[in-house]
Amino acid sequence: MTMSALRLVGVAVLLGAYPPPRLPAQDPWPILDGAGAAYRTVRGLSADFLQVVMNPLVGEPDTTWGKLYQKPPSLFAMRFTHPAGDRIVADGRSFWLYTPSTTPDQVIRTPIPKVGTTGPNLIGQFVDHARERYRARYVGADTLSRDGVADIIALDPKDPTLPYRGAVIWIARSDSLVRRMEIAETSGQQRIVILRGLRVNGDLPQREFKFSVPRGVQVIDQ
Repeated sequence: MTMSALRLVGVAVLLGAYPPPRLPAQDPWPILDGAGAAYRTVRGLSADFLQVVMNPLVGEPDTTWGKLYQKPPSLFAMRFTHPAGDRIVADGRSFWLYTPSTTPDQVIRTPIPKVGTTGPNLIGQFVDHARERYRARYVGADTLSRDGVADIIALDPKDPTLPYRGAVIWIARSDSLVRRMEIAETSGQQRIVILRGLRVNGDLPQREFKFSVPRGVQVIDQ
């Protein structure tokens, strides 16, 4: 999934705020390996999301929230409660970005690559095959309000073409699933996504992964 296409969550601690871990440093890889294994058992998930995007050129953070759905390998949806009506949908063939709160007369459609990506997902891009994709360091532990203790791990991508220069993720010890992501994008934006009420392998309505172009809305292909 192209991170610049997402409108996501939260005001929080940024990458630069974390000091280097004191020696002896904890090995992050057993935690990441466990997170990757847990993610690969997910046949579908849903969660409430909170997203905060901080752009140094704009000033005030853009805070949004709503419901997230994902069904690997290529079905994904973010349906916004605020701003109401905005939505992001990956239907298996195309990735749709529709934000009537800002551009009500158009929807952006992007083809989903069939190979060479983790598919349109939010969590998998950080934990699936992480050893191949990232350099990692253990930052510390944090108490999540609803999900117990999480391990915090900083990731530096090995691929310089990715649209972000680093990420920090919170992995819950209870189930090894990611609950929070802080992403430093190459554009200079900081993006925070927090997942709450995570539900795994339940029934997901197929309608959540379908997008119908509203009447009078122009489709912009990219």
